[in-house]
Amino acid sequence: MLKILIVDSDPGDANTRNQAEVGHTTGEGYADALKACRSDLTIDIVSPYDGEDLPDLAGFDGVVFTGSGVAWCTDAPEAKPLAAAMQRCFAAGLPTLGSCNGMQLAATVLGGRNHASPNGREDGLARDIQLTAPGRRHPLLAGRQDGYAVPCVHRDEVAQLPDGAVLLATNAHSDVQAFAYEQDGIRFWGVQYHPEYTLPFIGGRVRAWDRLPDQQARDIEIADTDPEAAKRLRVRYEDMQSDMRLTELRNWLASL
Repeated sequence: MLKILIVDSDPGDANTRNQAEVGHTTGEGYADALKACRSDLTIDIVSPYDGEDLPDLAGFDGVVFTGSGVAWCTDAPEAKPLAAAMQRCFAAGLPTLGSCNGMQLAATVLGGRNHASPNGREDGLARDIQLTAPGRRHPLLAGRQDGYAVPCVHRDEVAQLPDGAVLLATNAHSDVQAFAYEQDGIRFWGVQYHPEYTLPFIGGRVRAWDRLPDQQARDIEIADTDPEAAKRLRVRYEDMQSDMRLTELRNWLASL
């Protein structure tokens, strides 16, 4: 049995909206994805932006920092409660996984830098992600092939990796699509995208937000069941399957 802590990177007001719109908080959605990978998990969720303190970390096997819809970058003063939580997890030596905002936060905490992408938003799917040479060997990305696509939604990106970080994956939109930092007692693995999102979920969200043409958003919603939709999106149908989509989460859990 693995015990996992999820640090929900959204504040309460955002999660109230999430509950009303999609039926779960950001942390709860991530928990569902982890449970889809393995059944032997005990999961606790904590929300630092709501003033919640981390529990005693001694009993946990790993910690996840979720994505976030907050308006500020992780370099901003407003992110200090979340940064303090990550620093404590690192100090405890907990293997840590970060998605989107969670990866950007790690870049900030470890001495790197983030900014709003000069390429604008990357919403719906991150396409044509390429593995670096270290990425081909790293267990986080075992099973991934060059040119893969995965659900994503983000404005900010890592502008400068921390010293000692290893770039694992990249694409034309954001140079840092995945990185690892494994030194000084810290083991952090992070991705810019959202392997925890289902295709119907992310397609429905970008359609509701009117961020993509309607047909493109609808194709994302069904790309895991309709090969023609995947073809129209110019992505591999096999990358849209849930087993492949959960690759990074399954690999991280296996590493624990």
